[in-house]
Amino acid sequence: MSFVRLTRRIQVLLFSLILINKTPERKINDTVSTLTELESLYSKPAKASVEKETSEINAEYRRLIEAASFVTVASVGHLGMDCSPRGDKPGFVHILDNRTIALPDRRGNNRLDTLRNVLQDPRIALLFLIPGINETLRINGRAHISTNNSLLASFEVNGILPVTALVIEIDTLFFQCARALKRSQLWDAESKIDPKSLPSAGKLIKSVVNDFGADEYDAALPDRQANTLY
Repeated sequence: MSFVRLTRRIQVLLFSLILINKTPERKINDTVSTLTELESLYSKPAKASVEKETSEINAEYRRLIEAASFVTVASVGHLGMDCSPRGDKPGFVHILDNRTIALPDRRGNNRLDTLRNVLQDPRIALLFLIPGINETLRINGRAHISTNNSLLASFEVNGILPVTALVIEIDTLFFQCARALKRSQLWDAESKIDPKSLPSAGKLIKSVVNDFGADEYDAALPDRQANTLY
């Protein structure tokens, strides 16, 4: 075999190896970074989706607030964002006027994540859930922390008052359509999960704190929670 033919065969072999080992080029930047890019991906919102937004509590939205027994509270501060649960019997969120609501700060873990944030930045967002109802209610506004005696007295339960209350001035409110809760089947009995299939509160703490007494914590938790709800 001539030197030239040998050289050509080696070149063909090397080219074949390159083709075999070559990986497809990956698109590095797949992040949406401009409003124009974002809006090009979605169709425009339906007219009703925009027009349902209001800045005042009307008679129909009042009924949703009064029926809600659970609300998530989103806030932001210098140390980051927070989203915390709040819950009580329906009506626990008080409507002070058609632009203002009040939310009691019931007994919790005393981390004060939401309250610390509100001191730094009053912007707040609420998502109300009503058991059995797939529509949710969204409120965006600005909050301040109140220790007004009359206001706190209005939240009295079993002779116990909250230490503080959040007073929220509404900027916007509107209901969210039912798709998310329908997809999740949140209220369906078949969707309920056996608590024993997931880690207990004590085990969750122990997964972070190695020397934590998970069994003792879990054993005492039901009575402690029952005696300290308010």
